[in-house]
Parts: sequence; structure tokens; C-alpha cells
Amino acid sequence: MAAHKPSLSDLRIDDRARYAGQGRIGIWLAAAVLIAAAGVGAWFWLRAPAAVPVRVAAVAEAESGRAGGAPAVLNASGYVTARRRATVSSKVTGKVIEVHVEEGMAVKQGQVLARLDDSTPRRYLELAQAELAASGRQAAEMEVRLRDAERTLARTRALVKDGIAGQAALDTAGADVDALTARLALTREQVGVAERQVAVRRTDVDDTVIRAPFSGVAISKDAQPGEMVSPVSAGGGFTRTGISTIVDMSSLEIEVDVNESYIQRVTSGQRVEATLDAYPDWHMPAHVITMVPTADRQKATVLVRIGFDALDPRILPDMGVKVAFLGAPEAPTSAASPRLSVPRPAVRTENGQTIVFVVVNDRVERRAVRVGDAKGDIVEIVTGLSVGERVVVDGPADLADGRKVDVR
Repeated sequence: MAAHKPSLSDLRIDDRARYAGQGRIGIWLAAAVLIAAAGVGAWFWLRAPAAVPVRVAAVAEAESGRAGGAPAVLNASGYVTARRRATVSSKVTGKVIEVHVEEGMAVKQGQVLARLDDSTPRRYLELAQAELAASGRQAAEMEVRLRDAERTLARTRALVKDGIAGQAALDTAGADVDALTARLALTREQVGVAERQVAVRRTDVDDTVIRAPFSGVAISKDAQPGEMVSPVSAGGGFTRTGISTIVDMSSLEIEVDVNESYIQRVTSGQRVEATLDAYPDWHMPAHVITMVPTADRQKATVLVRIGFDALDPRILPDMGVKVAFLGAPEAPTSAASPRLSVPRPAVRTENGQTIVFVVVNDRVERRAVRVGDAKGDIVEIVTGLSVGERVVVDGPADLADGRKVDVR
């Protein structure tokens, strides 16, 4: 074989090998870039805050508290009272053997509430009835004897007329008739006394039955079987003075003490808005019944009686109540903007500013608002919201503007 001879072609570089190495390096660089991009995306995805669950409520128009827009000229507080209220007791001292009333029970007029031991009054009644029967029999005897004496007198008169008997016999027969007539009258009076005695003893028996003086509701049960009751307080504290307290629920009204400096703002028949402390969102129409024509010297107040326009089972005696005495209704204005309200939990305070979070799409918007009156769990919003917008009422304490939320 002939030996290889050097030539200029031997000095050229083989590009195929170089390009093959560069291709492998590019592939690795592209893969590294993709991996880095995926890592950065995953990092941002994991660091992004997740949607937090919240509960929302719609902004609504606030209900007007006073019909006709009548302004309040005076505010006061008082209590619900009953014009007919009685602690029922017995007329006699006795031992309770039965109690037929419980707290909260509705009773009718004349219904039996309790019974006392009537054994002794019944024995006295039986004795009086026996005395009446004896007096009746004695009167019957006197009537028989009187009729016999009258017949004897008639015979004596006939004998005297015929000259058989003397005047003395006639006088004696007449005296017997007069005596028996007087004794019969006395016996009849005794019968009347015995009848009255029976009535008294029967009343004593009836007094052992305690009845409701009027229809109403029992609000207390003050005695138990076995206890002694009395119409007057007895020493020692072992004797009850009442069986039960009855309240006529149809006689409920309001009593308030008005400072005498402002009593000129109150007139009879004036419209009143009453609000029970137990139901602060329930406004009841009422009216002034009268002002008691005397002032309390110690408190410098005048007692005002207020009647409910309509009664309700939720109104109970001795409940606290706030009243607003209303003046003349205000003239309606067409330019007046509607009053808005939101639940109290929707209103927050941050850095001395009152705010709410409004849900827009799936994110919250921090909104500054101005609030008005608050009644119970409802807060009036003067500015900052519109009817129908949704506000967050239950969400995390660190809720921030623009945070994504999940409405539950």
C-alpha cells in the first residue's frame, strides 16, 4: 500500500463534531430553563393567598321606626304595669288542704284556686241547722196549743152567753189565747234568728273556698297544702297572707316618670312609640291615657299613664320599656334619600375609621362608611353603601382589601 501524503485538506477542522457538541449543550440549557420556570411558577402559586370563607348579607333599606315620620319630642323610660292585679287571700284563718293553681295558668272569674280545712265550720253549720229545726218544731207546737186555746175561748163565750159559766172563766180563756199568741210570735222570731245563724255558718263554710276575683293569669303561687293562711299577717312568719297573685292581662299599660321640667311636652291622647327592652326592634304604637295630677316631691317627676293600641302575648307585667312621645308628623320630602341598614357584625373599626368589606365578584373591597342609629343588631348606614350590595358579616379578623373570598 502506498504511504499517505500530507496535503492542505488535512489542515481543515471537522465541523460536524463541533456542531454535535453544541447541540447537546443547547438541549441541556433549554431543559434547565424550563425547570427553573416551572419552579418559579410553583413558588408563586404556593405563595399566593388562598380564598378565605366568608358570610355576607345584603344592604337593605332600614324600616322607619315611626309612622308618618313623626319626630320624638321627649324620651322616657318606665315599666309595664297592670291596672287589675290582686294577691288573692282567704277571708278566714285556716289550713290549706288543696291548691288548684300554678304559675302561668289562665283562670276565670269564680274559678276555685284553693280550699281550706272546713271541718270546724261544717260542724257549726250542722249545729245551727239543728237549732233551726228545733225552733221550727217549737213554733209548730205553739200553733197547735194556740188553736186549742182559741177553741176553748169560743166554748167559754157560749157558756157565758147561756149563763152556765161566769165572766172569770171567759177572762181566763182569753188570757190563755193572748199568751199563746205572744209565745208563738216569739218562737217564730227564734226561727228567723236560727235561719240567719245557718246562713252565717254556711258563709263560713263558703269562705274556706278561695275563688278568682276576676279573669286573668296567675303569676305566683304563694301557698302549699298544709300551710296556714290568714287575711292578716301573723307573727313568727309561719302564716301565709295569700294564695296566688292574679293579673288581668287585658289591663296592661305603661307607667313612666317624666321630669316636671318637660311635662309641658306631654298631652292627653298624644301618640307614643313604645319599645320593650326585651324586644328592641319591636316598636309598638301607644297613646297617653292621662297624667296623674300630682308631682313626686323627692324625684321632681310626674307619673304618666300610657295605653297600648294593641296588646300582645309578649308584653308581660313589670317589663322595662322605653317610650318616645311623638310630635306632629313631618311633611314628606321627595329628595330624601333612603335609609340603609346592615347587620352590626358587618361594621368594623380600623385606625379610628368605620369600614365595611364589600364583596365585588370574588374579592373584597374595603369601604369607609358613616353610620347612624343602631337598634339591636341592625346599624343604620348614612353614606358609603348602596342598596343590594353584599357586605361581609363573618370573616377573618385580618381580612384585607382585594383579598379573594369564598362566599358561603
